[in-house]
Amino acid sequence: MKITRKHFLQMSGLSLIAVVAKKLVGGSANTSASESATKKTRWGIAIDLQRCRQKEGCNRCIRACHLAHNVPEFSDRGHEIKWIWKQPFEDVFPFAQTTYTREVFATAPVLLMCNHCDDPPCQDVCPVGATWRRDDGVVMMDWHRCIGCRYCMAACPYGSRSFNWQDPRPAISAVNPDFPTRTKGVVEKCNFCEERLAKRLSPLCVEACEEKALVFGDLEQPDSEIRRTLRSRFALQRKPELGTRPSIYYLT
Repeated sequence: MKITRKHFLQMSGLSLIAVVAKKLVGGSANTSASESATKKTRWGIAIDLQRCRQKEGCNRCIRACHLAHNVPEFSDRGHEIKWIWKQPFEDVFPFAQTTYTREVFATAPVLLMCNHCDDPPCQDVCPVGATWRRDDGVVMMDWHRCIGCRYCMAACPYGSRSFNWQDPRPAISAVNPDFPTRTKGVVEKCNFCEERLAKRLSPLCVEACEEKALVFGDLEQPDSEIRRTLRSRFALQRKPELGTRPSIYYLT
């Protein structure tokens, strides 16, 4: 078939249009994929120390967490397993106090948990990969893989991990069948309620607090409640000089 100059120009024009359209569509798709890839999530909690101290002796968050996660209660303090616990303010923040802050927080112990660090030292020392940090900032543990070497306990500067020196299951008051129990010789800690995060729910400690002292949210989103709170209030972190970049903040 003889191709005239007119037909050649028509076909060339159509081909050029197709190439440009493909690039535009491909570029748009690549841009969307790139934007999607750069969107990160990093969960965090801000604990309002003023609200937390309103109800003296309140341990609702601790109780709710420990019941849901089958945390045993040993009478021997040497065998204590803790996911969330309290310590005196002066022990938690020894260099962030004055005579006046001691007056305010002397009778108000500070709520503690795993800090879910951005650069967790516990992950670096685990020889079997039983501890790792997820993309959303949650520091996880595989209890089946844990060999009980306790290197992670030694590396954690916050004392956020506990070791099962004996079988914990007999010391559980009421076993929650929806969450696994652990065994002797295994390290454990707060998991940020990752089983609830998977259902788009807040951690149980946040939900259980009647005083609304815990603010949970995405630290990567400027318009999230936790980011708005941190912009409006002065907050402390535990041992920030270590460079672990904790995800837990304390509002004074």
